Amino acid sequence: MPPTLANFHLASKYLLQGKLVSFPTETVYGLGADATNDQAVASIFAAKKRPSFNPLIIHLPSIEEAEKYVDFDITSRKLAAAFWPGPFTLVLNKKPGTLLSPLVSAGLDTVAVRVPEHPVVRELLENFKYPIAAPSANLSGKLSPTRPEHVARDLKDEVAMILDGPPCRNGIESTIAQVMGSEIRLLRPGSVSQRDIEEVTGLRVVPFEDGQNPTAPGQLKSHYAPRSNVRLNATTVYPDEALLAFGSLYPKDARIVRNLSPKGSLHEAAANLFSLLHELDDLGCETIAVSPIPPHGLGIAINDRLSRAAADNKE
Repeated sequence: MPPTLANFHLASKYLLQGKLVSFPTETVYGLGADATNDQAVASIFAAKKRPSFNPLIIHLPSIEEAEKYVDFDITSRKLAAAFWPGPFTLVLNKKPGTLLSPLVSAGLDTVAVRVPEHPVVRELLENFKYPIAAPSANLSGKLSPTRPEHVARDLKDEVAMILDGPPCRNGIESTIAQVMGSEIRLLRPGSVSQRDIEEVTGLRVVPFEDGQNPTAPGQLKSHYAPRSNVRLNATTVYPDEALLAFGSLYPKDARIVRNLSPKGSLHEAAANLFSLLHELDDLGCETIAVSPIPPHGLGIAINDRLSRAAADNKE
Protein backbone atom coordinates (compact mmCIF):
# COMPACT_ATOMS: atom_id res chain seq x y z
CA MET A 1 0.00 0.00 0.00
CA PRO A 2 1.33 3.48 -0.81
CA PRO A 3 2.77 5.58 2.05
CA THR A 4 -0.12 8.04 2.32
CA LEU A 5 -1.19 9.82 5.49
CA ALA A 6 -4.35 7.70 5.61
CA ASN A 7 -2.31 4.51 5.36
CA PHE A 8 0.08 5.63 8.11
CA HIS A 9 -2.94 6.19 10.36
CA LEU A 10 -4.31 2.77 9.39
CA ALA A 11 -0.96 1.10 10.05
CA SER A 12 -0.79 2.74 13.48
CA LYS A 13 -4.31 1.52 14.21
CA TYR A 14 -3.32 -2.03 13.30
CA LEU A 15 -0.22 -1.84 15.53
CA LEU A 16 -2.32 -0.58 18.46
CA GLN A 17 -4.61 -3.58 17.91
CA GLY A 18 -1.63 -5.92 18.23
CA LYS A 19 -1.43 -6.74 14.53
CA LEU A 20 1.67 -6.97 12.35
CA VAL A 21 2.60 -4.36 9.75
CA SER A 22 5.45 -4.55 7.23
CA PHE A 23 7.33 -1.50 6.00
CA PRO A 24 10.54 -0.56 4.16
CA THR A 25 13.64 0.65 5.95
CA GLU A 26 17.01 1.71 4.53
CA THR A 27 18.22 -1.85 5.21
CA VAL A 28 15.45 -4.38 4.41
CA TYR A 29 11.68 -4.64 4.91
CA GLY A 30 10.70 -4.97 8.55
CA LEU A 31 7.92 -6.96 10.23
CA GLY A 32 6.68 -4.58 12.90
CA ALA A 33 4.70 -4.98 16.11
CA ASP A 34 4.07 -2.87 19.21
CA ALA A 35 7.20 -3.54 21.28
CA THR A 36 5.25 -3.02 24.53
CA ASN A 37 2.60 -5.64 23.71
CA ASP A 38 3.54 -9.22 24.69
CA GLN A 39 0.99 -10.85 22.39
CA ALA A 40 1.96 -8.68 19.43
CA VAL A 41 5.66 -9.46 19.89
CA ALA A 42 4.87 -13.16 20.27
CA SER A 43 3.04 -13.02 16.95
CA ILE A 44 6.29 -11.91 15.25
CA PHE A 45 8.02 -15.09 16.43
CA ALA A 46 5.03 -17.20 15.36
CA ALA A 47 4.70 -15.59 11.92
CA LYS A 48 8.41 -15.90 11.13
CA LYS A 49 8.80 -19.30 12.82
CA ARG A 50 11.64 -17.58 14.65
CA PRO A 51 13.35 -19.18 17.68
CA SER A 52 12.29 -17.38 20.86
CA PHE A 53 15.93 -17.13 22.01
CA ASN A 54 16.76 -14.87 19.03
CA PRO A 55 16.31 -11.22 20.17
CA LEU A 56 14.58 -8.49 18.18
CA ILE A 57 15.52 -4.89 17.39
CA ILE A 58 13.28 -2.07 18.59
CA HIS A 59 12.93 0.98 16.37
CA LEU A 60 12.50 4.50 17.73
CA PRO A 61 12.40 7.97 16.13
CA SER A 62 15.21 9.60 18.14
CA ILE A 63 17.88 9.22 20.81
CA GLU A 64 15.58 11.10 23.18
CA GLU A 65 12.85 8.49 22.73
CA ALA A 66 15.38 5.67 23.11
CA GLU A 67 16.45 7.10 26.48
CA LYS A 68 13.00 6.23 27.86
CA TYR A 69 13.79 2.53 27.48
CA VAL A 70 17.58 2.05 27.66
CA ASP A 71 20.65 3.47 29.41
CA PHE A 72 23.43 5.05 27.35
CA ASP A 73 27.06 5.02 28.43
CA ILE A 74 29.32 7.77 27.07
CA THR A 75 30.69 5.67 24.20
CA SER A 76 27.28 4.38 23.11
CA ARG A 77 25.94 7.93 23.09
CA LYS A 78 28.87 8.96 20.89
CA LEU A 79 28.09 6.12 18.47
CA ALA A 80 24.40 7.01 18.40
CA ALA A 81 25.23 10.65 17.65
CA ALA A 82 27.49 9.57 14.78
CA PHE A 83 25.32 6.92 13.12
CA TRP A 84 21.66 7.66 13.98
CA PRO A 85 19.41 7.89 12.13
CA GLY A 86 20.85 5.14 9.98
CA PRO A 87 21.68 1.44 9.53
CA PHE A 88 23.28 1.02 12.94
CA THR A 89 21.97 -0.84 16.00
CA LEU A 90 23.23 -0.58 19.58
CA VAL A 91 22.77 -3.27 22.23
CA LEU A 92 22.14 -1.41 25.50
CA ASN A 93 21.01 -2.16 29.04
CA LYS A 94 17.28 -1.90 29.57
CA LYS A 95 16.02 0.64 32.07
CA PRO A 96 14.47 -0.87 35.21
CA GLY A 97 10.70 -1.14 34.91
CA THR A 98 10.72 -0.57 31.15
CA LEU A 99 7.42 -1.04 29.34
CA LEU A 100 9.12 -3.14 26.65
CA SER A 101 7.91 -6.71 26.33
CA PRO A 102 10.55 -9.11 27.75
CA LEU A 103 10.06 -11.20 24.60
CA VAL A 104 11.85 -8.48 22.59
CA SER A 105 15.14 -9.16 24.37
CA ALA A 106 14.70 -12.96 24.65
CA GLY A 107 15.07 -12.77 28.43
CA LEU A 108 18.33 -10.78 28.35
CA ASP A 109 18.99 -7.63 30.37
CA THR A 110 19.96 -5.86 27.16
CA VAL A 111 17.94 -4.81 24.14
CA ALA A 112 18.93 -3.92 20.56
CA VAL A 113 17.87 -0.39 19.58
CA ARG A 114 17.93 1.48 16.28
CA VAL A 115 16.82 4.89 15.01
CA PRO A 116 16.11 4.26 11.30
CA GLU A 117 16.59 6.72 8.46
CA HIS A 118 14.05 5.61 5.84
CA PRO A 119 11.20 8.15 5.50
CA VAL A 120 8.42 5.54 5.61
CA VAL A 121 9.39 3.93 8.91
CA ARG A 122 10.20 7.35 10.40
CA GLU A 123 6.72 8.63 9.53
CA LEU A 124 5.18 5.46 10.96
CA LEU A 125 7.12 5.89 14.22
CA GLU A 126 5.97 9.50 14.50
CA ASN A 127 2.35 8.41 13.98
CA PHE A 128 2.45 5.40 16.28
CA LYS A 129 4.20 7.04 19.27
CA TYR A 130 5.47 3.72 20.68
CA PRO A 131 8.59 1.64 19.97
CA ILE A 132 8.20 -0.86 17.14
CA ALA A 133 9.87 -4.27 17.35
CA ALA A 134 10.83 -5.28 13.83
CA PRO A 135 13.02 -8.07 12.47
CA SER A 136 13.21 -8.64 8.72
CA ALA A 137 9.85 -9.52 7.17
CA ASN A 138 10.63 -13.07 6.05
CA LEU A 139 10.48 -16.60 7.35
CA SER A 140 13.27 -17.17 9.84
CA GLY A 141 16.57 -18.14 8.25
CA LYS A 142 15.42 -17.38 4.71
CA LEU A 143 16.35 -14.60 2.29
CA SER A 144 15.74 -11.10 3.60
CA PRO A 145 13.12 -9.01 1.75
CA THR A 146 13.96 -5.79 -0.07
CA ARG A 147 10.68 -5.48 -2.00
CA PRO A 148 7.03 -5.71 -0.93
CA GLU A 149 6.49 -8.79 -3.10
CA HIS A 150 9.22 -10.59 -1.14
CA VAL A 151 7.23 -9.93 2.04
CA ALA A 152 3.95 -11.03 0.49
CA ARG A 153 5.47 -14.30 -0.70
CA ASP A 154 6.46 -15.37 2.83
CA LEU A 155 4.00 -13.58 5.10
CA LYS A 156 0.93 -12.34 3.21
CA ASP A 157 -1.42 -14.21 5.55
CA GLU A 158 0.37 -12.94 8.67
CA VAL A 159 0.45 -9.16 8.13
CA ALA A 160 -2.40 -6.68 8.32
CA MET A 161 -0.75 -4.50 5.68
CA ILE A 162 2.47 -3.94 3.74
CA LEU A 163 3.53 -0.33 3.30
CA ASP A 164 5.46 0.45 0.14
CA GLY A 165 7.93 3.27 -0.39
CA PRO A 166 11.36 4.26 -1.69
CA PRO A 167 13.89 1.42 -2.14
CA CYS A 168 15.87 -0.18 0.68
CA ARG A 169 19.03 1.58 -0.48
CA ASN A 170 21.49 -0.26 1.81
CA GLY A 171 20.03 -3.67 1.03
CA ILE A 172 21.53 -5.55 4.00
CA GLU A 173 20.64 -5.53 7.68
CA SER A 174 22.08 -2.96 10.08
CA THR A 175 25.44 -3.18 11.80
CA ILE A 176 24.98 -4.25 15.44
CA ALA A 177 27.49 -3.25 18.13
CA GLN A 178 27.75 -3.39 21.92
CA VAL A 179 30.12 -1.38 24.09
CA MET A 180 31.91 -3.63 26.58
CA GLY A 181 34.13 -1.43 28.74
CA SER A 182 37.31 -0.61 26.82
CA GLU A 183 36.30 -2.48 23.66
CA ILE A 184 33.34 -2.82 21.34
CA ARG A 185 31.81 -6.11 20.21
CA LEU A 186 30.76 -6.17 16.57
CA LEU A 187 27.75 -8.47 16.82
CA ARG A 188 26.75 -8.22 13.17
CA PRO A 189 28.66 -6.52 10.34
CA GLY A 190 26.82 -4.05 8.12
CA SER A 191 27.30 -0.86 6.14
CA VAL A 192 28.71 0.93 9.20
CA SER A 193 32.11 -0.73 9.22
CA GLN A 194 34.53 -1.75 11.95
CA ARG A 195 36.80 1.10 10.85
CA ASP A 196 33.90 3.59 11.06
CA ILE A 197 33.26 2.54 14.67
CA GLU A 198 36.94 2.68 15.61
CA GLU A 199 37.31 6.16 14.12
CA VAL A 200 34.40 7.50 16.19
CA THR A 201 35.37 5.85 19.48
CA GLY A 202 39.11 5.20 19.35
CA LEU A 203 38.39 1.77 20.86
CA ARG A 204 39.23 -1.72 19.62
CA VAL A 205 36.40 -3.52 17.85
CA VAL A 206 36.15 -7.29 18.43
CA PRO A 207 34.08 -9.39 15.97
CA PHE A 208 31.42 -11.81 17.23
CA GLU A 209 32.44 -15.47 17.10
CA ASP A 210 29.99 -18.06 15.77
CA GLY A 211 29.00 -20.62 18.38
CA GLN A 212 28.23 -18.12 21.12
CA ASN A 213 24.63 -17.73 22.25
CA PRO A 214 22.84 -15.01 20.23
CA THR A 215 22.77 -11.61 21.94
CA ALA A 216 21.51 -9.87 18.80
CA PRO A 217 19.77 -10.79 15.53
CA GLY A 218 21.63 -12.31 12.57
CA GLN A 219 24.06 -14.43 14.59
CA LEU A 220 22.75 -17.92 13.81
CA LYS A 221 25.17 -19.91 11.65
CA SER A 222 22.55 -20.69 9.02
CA HIS A 223 20.69 -17.56 7.98
CA TYR A 224 19.58 -15.60 4.89
CA ALA A 225 19.28 -18.89 2.97
CA PRO A 226 17.62 -19.37 -0.44
CA ARG A 227 16.06 -22.66 -1.48
CA SER A 228 18.99 -23.13 -3.89
CA ASN A 229 22.42 -24.19 -2.70
CA VAL A 230 25.02 -21.43 -2.59
CA ARG A 231 28.63 -21.96 -3.68
CA LEU A 232 31.02 -19.20 -2.67
CA ASN A 233 34.16 -17.76 -4.29
CA ALA A 234 33.32 -19.33 -7.64
CA THR A 235 35.84 -18.73 -10.43
CA THR A 236 34.25 -21.35 -12.69
CA VAL A 237 30.60 -22.22 -13.25
CA TYR A 238 29.15 -25.71 -13.70
CA PRO A 239 26.38 -26.41 -16.25
CA ASP A 240 23.61 -26.67 -13.64
CA GLU A 241 24.57 -23.45 -11.85
CA ALA A 242 23.48 -19.83 -12.11
CA LEU A 243 26.09 -17.17 -11.46
CA LEU A 244 25.85 -14.22 -9.10
CA ALA A 245 28.72 -12.14 -10.44
CA PHE A 246 30.61 -9.13 -9.12
CA GLY A 247 32.53 -6.72 -11.32
CA SER A 248 33.57 -7.28 -14.92
CA LEU A 249 35.83 -10.32 -14.46
CA TYR A 250 33.73 -13.47 -14.20
CA PRO A 251 33.21 -16.72 -16.17
CA LYS A 252 31.42 -15.82 -19.40
CA ASP A 253 30.13 -19.35 -20.05
CA ALA A 254 27.42 -19.23 -17.37
CA ARG A 255 23.93 -19.80 -18.76
CA ILE A 256 22.20 -17.55 -16.21
CA VAL A 257 24.02 -14.49 -14.85
CA ARG A 258 23.00 -11.68 -12.52
CA ASN A 259 25.62 -9.11 -11.56
CA LEU A 260 25.68 -7.50 -8.12
CA SER A 261 27.65 -4.58 -9.54
CA PRO A 262 29.16 -4.58 -13.04
CA LYS A 263 31.35 -1.63 -12.03
CA GLY A 264 32.60 -3.41 -8.90
CA SER A 265 30.92 -1.16 -6.31
CA LEU A 266 30.46 -2.82 -2.91
CA HIS A 267 27.69 -0.36 -2.03
CA GLU A 268 25.78 -1.27 -5.19
CA ALA A 269 26.43 -4.96 -4.51
CA ALA A 270 25.00 -4.73 -0.99
CA ALA A 271 21.90 -2.92 -2.25
CA ASN A 272 21.31 -5.64 -4.88
CA LEU A 273 22.32 -8.71 -2.85
CA PHE A 274 19.02 -10.06 -1.55
CA SER A 275 16.99 -8.88 -4.53
CA LEU A 276 19.20 -10.80 -6.98
CA LEU A 277 19.37 -13.86 -4.74
CA HIS A 278 15.55 -13.86 -4.69
CA GLU A 279 15.52 -13.54 -8.49
CA LEU A 280 17.90 -16.47 -9.05
CA ASP A 281 16.16 -18.57 -6.41
CA ASP A 282 12.81 -18.01 -8.15
CA LEU A 283 14.28 -19.40 -11.38
CA GLY A 284 14.65 -22.76 -9.64
CA CYS A 285 18.42 -23.02 -9.99
CA GLU A 286 19.86 -25.98 -8.10
CA THR A 287 22.95 -23.99 -7.13
CA ILE A 288 23.87 -20.31 -7.18
CA ALA A 289 27.59 -19.83 -7.72
CA VAL A 290 28.83 -16.53 -6.28
CA SER A 291 31.89 -14.70 -7.56
CA PRO A 292 34.52 -13.71 -4.97
CA ILE A 293 33.60 -10.55 -3.07
CA PRO A 294 36.50 -8.40 -1.80
CA PRO A 295 36.88 -9.05 1.97
CA HIS A 296 37.15 -5.43 3.03
CA GLY A 297 34.81 -2.54 3.84
CA LEU A 298 31.22 -3.40 3.01
CA GLY A 299 32.48 -6.64 1.49
CA ILE A 300 32.86 -8.01 5.03
CA ALA A 301 29.11 -7.64 5.61
CA ILE A 302 28.24 -9.06 2.19
CA ASN A 303 30.47 -12.09 2.76
CA ASP A 304 28.92 -12.58 6.21
CA ARG A 305 25.44 -12.84 4.66
CA LEU A 306 26.66 -15.13 1.89
CA SER A 307 28.53 -17.49 4.22
CA ARG A 308 25.42 -17.87 6.38
CA ALA A 309 23.31 -18.43 3.25
CA ALA A 310 25.69 -21.21 2.20
CA ALA A 311 25.72 -22.87 5.64
CA ASP A 312 22.36 -24.54 4.96
CA ASN A 313 23.36 -26.18 1.66
CA LYS A 314 21.44 -29.35 0.84
CA GLU A 315 23.27 -32.55 0.01
